[in-house]
Amino acid sequence: MDDRPTGSRATYDTAPSVAVGPGHHAWTGPEAWGRLAEHAAPGRPIAIDTYPGSDLEGLRAELARVLPDAELIDVEAAAAHSPEYIDALLAPNLTDDRVFGVMDHRTLDVLYDADRLAAVADRVAASERPVVVYGWGATLVPTTFDTIVLADLARWEIQQRQRAGAPNWRADNGDDDQLRKVKRGFFVEWRMADRHKRALFDRIDYVLDANSTMATAKLITGDTFRAGLAAATTRPFRVVPFFDPGVWGGQWMKTTFDLDDAENYAWCFDCVPEENSLLIDVDGTVVEVPSLDLVLRHPRELLGERTHARFGPEFPIRFDFLDTMEGGNLSLQVHPLTGYIQDKFGMHYTQDESYYLLDAADDAVVYLGLREDAEPAAMEQALRTAETGAAPFEADAFVNAFPAKKHDHFLIPAGTVHCSGANSMVLEISATPYIFTFKMWDWGRVGLDGVPRPIHLDHAMANVQWDRDTTWTRDHLVDQVTEVASGDGWVEERTGLHELEFIEVRRHWFTDVVPHDTRGTVNVLNLVEGAEAVVESPTGAFEPFVVHYAETFIVPAAVGPYTIRPHGRGTGQRLGTVKASVRGTERG
Repeated sequence: MDDRPTGSRATYDTAPSVAVGPGHHAWTGPEAWGRLAEHAAPGRPIAIDTYPGSDLEGLRAELARVLPDAELIDVEAAAAHSPEYIDALLAPNLTDDRVFGVMDHRTLDVLYDADRLAAVADRVAASERPVVVYGWGATLVPTTFDTIVLADLARWEIQQRQRAGAPNWRADNGDDDQLRKVKRGFFVEWRMADRHKRALFDRIDYVLDANSTMATAKLITGDTFRAGLAAATTRPFRVVPFFDPGVWGGQWMKTTFDLDDAENYAWCFDCVPEENSLLIDVDGTVVEVPSLDLVLRHPRELLGERTHARFGPEFPIRFDFLDTMEGGNLSLQVHPLTGYIQDKFGMHYTQDESYYLLDAADDAVVYLGLREDAEPAAMEQALRTAETGAAPFEADAFVNAFPAKKHDHFLIPAGTVHCSGANSMVLEISATPYIFTFKMWDWGRVGLDGVPRPIHLDHAMANVQWDRDTTWTRDHLVDQVTEVASGDGWVEERTGLHELEFIEVRRHWFTDVVPHDTRGTVNVLNLVEGAEAVVESPTGAFEPFVVHYAETFIVPAAVGPYTIRPHGRGTGQRLGTVKASVRGTERG
């Protein structure tokens, strides 16, 4: 029987936005390029600093159209090191592995030749025509620019372009394995790009939304960009979710969220600010920027002082969906211990996680922890035999399979063998380093590209915690629910996470107004039961914010007190939310 909230279909908002308020304007397409052209004049050079993955050919074509007499300088062609030099420079960070590299902590200038940058500056100074310097690193040119434009791009859009054949920055790898392209971005390019653009946020005169074609790109002033980010710190908001199919993907999200007719959807990344976009509504024109810009620009207001002190300008909590309804099992996997991820990959915290069951069929299970009789040597031998294809791995002989029902919460500290079984709809509440999954067994499948998905048994076996057997797992990780508070029309429960994990999760059941307070740290919530609720400020500090079933939303630390109550189609229902925060960073 389907017991999802009545009327939940098609209310999930796939394009949430933050309104910047009156007094701001956005330009689109020809109007945007015309606006930029107004700034072009001899002796008034323009820099358009792009994010790696931007369409430079399209950018140059639009500039040539509106500025036919201008000198257009591609800083990448003019001053970047050769592709061969860059490949050699980055090789130690990229390794030979398809998935995992080592985090790069250098700055963008290492990819450029200082003498050639100086030569570009000489060209700019000597030109008697309008000059536009464009490309990733345009502002590295040692000259004074009259106008600075940041052409920004979300990581998810970059990955879509790479799947269509786009290469990495100054790399001849358009036909390469997509996992290797993402690896180069994740461990090197995006890190350098974020450090570089963060230093520009106070200087930029304009932001160009480069997520669409350059001909239809949208433009806002730097002041509007900064105002939009500031506005997001004062109220609840949502980032833009994105959906992706997979070999084990299911049908629940397609039906419940009324998505297009893809074969399946395995993932929805509903709150991963490193990857998601933030939509800024500028007087009815919606401009897309990476939500990471908000984290980089306002970490204290968003995260809170203590969370920022612990993690720096990085959003530490991730919410996403794993849909196996009418699909298959996830890969059997384990995540690295903190010391391991630091030593091997240069990350300062690890991928702890949990599975919260939004929905489950009668036969749903979660594989979690090892059976009491699991022998490490026998299990490793069986896994290595399975990797060769000689025989399948009999997971049930070594790994616990716990029955899973709607609203169960399974805790998964790093080092715990786990996977979600088929016919489940999982809200994954976890730490942000999402790429570090060591697959142990993938049930004999290949990926959607027809290539076997990578198995990392050496990494996995170095991290499996063999003492997490049936008894320990049941006692510490399976549905650890404790009532902690109650009031008129509401009950608050603690559902996890485990004491080894830094995230605290509280669940509220309610039929009336529930008081909340960020207590100085960021809150991430999802409406896990009921059709609709409204988030309000007791002092009217922000406009009422309506959320629908299964929508994830962020309440910045700066918000302080807020309330949630049933609203609209949720009135008269028993509603439920889960709320995650960073344990030990609360004020008071």
